[in-house]
Amino acid sequence: MLWRNDRTVLDAATEAVGRLRGDPAHTVAAAAMDLSGRVHTAVNVSHFTGGPCAELAVLGAAAAVSDDPVMTIVAVADRGRGVIPPCGRCRQVLLDLQPQVLVLMPGQDDPVGTPVRDLLPGAYDWPDAGASRVVRFSGRYRDDVLAGRKTATIRFRDPQGVGPTTFVFEDEDAAGFARVDAVIESVTAKPVAEIDERDAHDEGVGSVAALRDGLAGHYPQLGAADVVEVVRFRVTGD
Repeated sequence: MLWRNDRTVLDAATEAVGRLRGDPAHTVAAAAMDLSGRVHTAVNVSHFTGGPCAELAVLGAAAAVSDDPVMTIVAVADRGRGVIPPCGRCRQVLLDLQPQVLVLMPGQDDPVGTPVRDLLPGAYDWPDAGASRVVRFSGRYRDDVLAGRKTATIRFRDPQGVGPTTFVFEDEDAAGFARVDAVIESVTAKPVAEIDERDAHDEGVGSVAALRDGLAGHYPQLGAADVVEVVRFRVTGD
């Protein structure tokens, strides 16, 4: 089931593609929601000399309004083709410039929100990208993070760096995002099998077993030998 923000973005792209009238230069519409909850739309520009895909066009449209990071993006094709996946170039651009973005991908019923890094396993990271630091959380963790009961998060294939960042919380039925400024103080890589009591305590979980069970639910493919990052942080904003 799509979350409310995902549905809003999908509806915007579907509405935009419905306005296209068969011009072969414009066949796909994209929509994106930024951190402030604004929704941006754009269409592709196809030409024999080349031209931007709809996903790249909508990144430009969003950047023309603000420098907020883009949180969710989707592309919808004309003639009833529905949600389509981004091409390889778009995946690389999104990873480099918007590494926190969720991409709505075709699913069996509803589209599926997929972290862009999962669309490019083993991807090359452009060293000069300079993307904003954003760490996404489910909204259910917000109170514990703000109260200091949760001072760590364990991430798999979601690399983080030490320094200032923005924590972003999203709820299934809420419009937009809640955010707070924070600082990541340390990042420690370790196999799942080496997760210890300190990790569980800082995660706000009662035991190592409960923490591992929670990770298994969030990352079904995760095995004991897989390496995760234990990210310790402190909140600096309200």
